[in-house]
Amino acid sequence: MEMFTKPAKPVFRKLQDEELFLQLRTKVNNTISSMQLHSSFLIYLKAVLFPVLYFGAWVLAMYFANFRPVFLLLYAFMGFMLVVNYLTLIHEAVHATIFQSKKLNKWYVYIFDLMGANSFIFRVRHVRLHHNYPNVMGWDSDFEQSPMARVFPQGKYNAWHKYQHIYLPILYPLYLLNWLLIRDFKDYFNKQKLVWKVTTIPTIEYFKLFVFKFIFIGYVLLFPKFIIGLSWGTVIAAFLVMMFTASIISLIVLLPPHANLDNAFPMPDENGKMPTSWFLHQLSCTNDVEEDNWFIRFFMGSFNYHIAHHLFPNVHHIYYPAISKEIAEFSKQHQLPYKKIKLKKALLHHYELLKNNAFHENIFEETM
Repeated sequence: MEMFTKPAKPVFRKLQDEELFLQLRTKVNNTISSMQLHSSFLIYLKAVLFPVLYFGAWVLAMYFANFRPVFLLLYAFMGFMLVVNYLTLIHEAVHATIFQSKKLNKWYVYIFDLMGANSFIFRVRHVRLHHNYPNVMGWDSDFEQSPMARVFPQGKYNAWHKYQHIYLPILYPLYLLNWLLIRDFKDYFNKQKLVWKVTTIPTIEYFKLFVFKFIFIGYVLLFPKFIIGLSWGTVIAAFLVMMFTASIISLIVLLPPHANLDNAFPMPDENGKMPTSWFLHQLSCTNDVEEDNWFIRFFMGSFNYHIAHHLFPNVHHIYYPAISKEIAEFSKQHQLPYKKIKLKKALLHHYELLKNNAFHENIFEETM
């Protein structure tokens, strides 16, 4: 039995809950207005501090290059700061929430290119695909991964998928390595990729792709090898430590909100109509994480308040804790499907999702 079907472009239904969303938005806007005067300093502090910590760690790594443990530790720290910059700055800049100037936000995103990722294709993937169609097969680019993974219950099945809950966690440390050195290029040169459904890539972006990738490879690999004089073994080991660190941290952050058994994976019908409105779709496909502390808020971009981000993507993460209280209370009052689960449970349910979809038949269908 073949389960894979080519999905039509999703169109969300216009239901009565639109009025509910407008009521919620008014409450959220009032909360943000009362906080803005106290938040600008922290937003700009991060915008300066975190890139400095990333590139400062590289400078220190070159200075202490002959002390291999220190060199490796600083590359691990660069991997950590790569994720921090992505979560707290680049992610915000593509949503134009750091600066009031759209042009300044656009230029700021080039920091991401200097850190190895392509900002143009990330903006298309994240803003135009993932945010518009979260958890919709054939439209959510965050789940457009290797054929080795079957995340969607409706996805095409191959024999090797019955082992995916075993081999995918082993491959997860390669996530960032794949993103920076393979996936970006596939999105540019393979017109079957999802990004081509919503954009045409300008010629100048191909030039930027290669220039920034060369700069990244240059300072993380070529500079310590040919200028500092380290061995290839040391340089490659440090680079892998950096990528593994970034991959593991980023997946701990990125997997819980969408990719587990607590989330719905709805599909449009043959005419493209989705079963619910955009508002209910975001709530059913997204969940918050219970763990909350200053470290998550300051360094991890308050990723644990992910529903707030999907309902109000043009709001900076510094406001998420406050407006999430409004969302939770509003959802309880109006019996809306707001979900908040522990991080450990979310990761376990991600594993169970992989195991569920490892079978041709959806044996855990009642839990979806």
